[in-house]
Amino acid sequence: MEAAATTCYRHPSTEAYVRCTRCDRYICPDCMREASVGHQCVECVKEGQRSLRQPRTVFGGAMSRATAPVVTYALIALNVLAYLGEVVRPEIVDRFAVLGAALTGPDGEQYYYRGDTFPGYELTGIADGEWYRLVTGAFLHLPPDASFGVMHLLFNMFALWNIGRAVEGQLGRTRYLALYLLSAVGGSVLVYLLAPDTSTVGASGAVFGLAAAYWVIHRRLGHDMAAVNRFMAGFLIWMVLSALFTSWQGHLGGLLTGALVTYGLAYAPAKLRTGPFQLAGGLVLLGLFAVPVVVRTSALTG
Repeated sequence: MEAAATTCYRHPSTEAYVRCTRCDRYICPDCMREASVGHQCVECVKEGQRSLRQPRTVFGGAMSRATAPVVTYALIALNVLAYLGEVVRPEIVDRFAVLGAALTGPDGEQYYYRGDTFPGYELTGIADGEWYRLVTGAFLHLPPDASFGVMHLLFNMFALWNIGRAVEGQLGRTRYLALYLLSAVGGSVLVYLLAPDTSTVGASGAVFGLAAAYWVIHRRLGHDMAAVNRFMAGFLIWMVLSALFTSWQGHLGGLLTGALVTYGLAYAPAKLRTGPFQLAGGLVLLGLFAVPVVVRTSALTG
């Protein structure tokens, strides 16, 4: 009596003569996957991949073979698009720049705020609840007709391109984006605390945060710091010189925030370098930012 032909468990109409080395079921050539010994079926391969622990970098990010710095590309694109928006609609700067407090008059112009409001004049800025300015101002730059003009955008994007790619490759996309945004907010908060009547724009705070991260990363990885120290010294000199025509408060706030965030990512105990703990740390930092903002708002509005 002739034995019945065996068939693939996934394709019953196809004869199969090879068994999966894990589940012992028959599999056809289409369902075979090379294994260290013999072949495995598709389901067993997937189950094995789920059970493997994904390797992570020293900063907690998952290792990836992807090399394209897509977040850096996206941030540059957003800054350029925002600048084009400014060219078409110049009023975007007044609406979304980092501004602590000002009075908007009936003519639409902004005037200094000294604690009092007048009929027809409305309080404008972060002190009036426009907290979004702490973020949006970091994606705007000086308009073309300003003294520094388009060079403001070009310099920041050149720095973001050079530093951002290296930092993104080490931290991973999610942590890199969080670092960028937190540094931007940190710079805006210091502007609000020290120069609330100044309208400020620019990605410089975030870029200075990335520069600080670049320094911390190389130190944590044990690289030769001579060239990195020279690079950082150049950034600090630029921060001092640029105080003549840009916001040194934004630069300093971003620098300190970037250093703090990256130090936490790099030197926290290993069990704390996981997504949930790092997310909690970021939320705590945002809460710490909110405290001085609320206090400064109370002082400005009385």
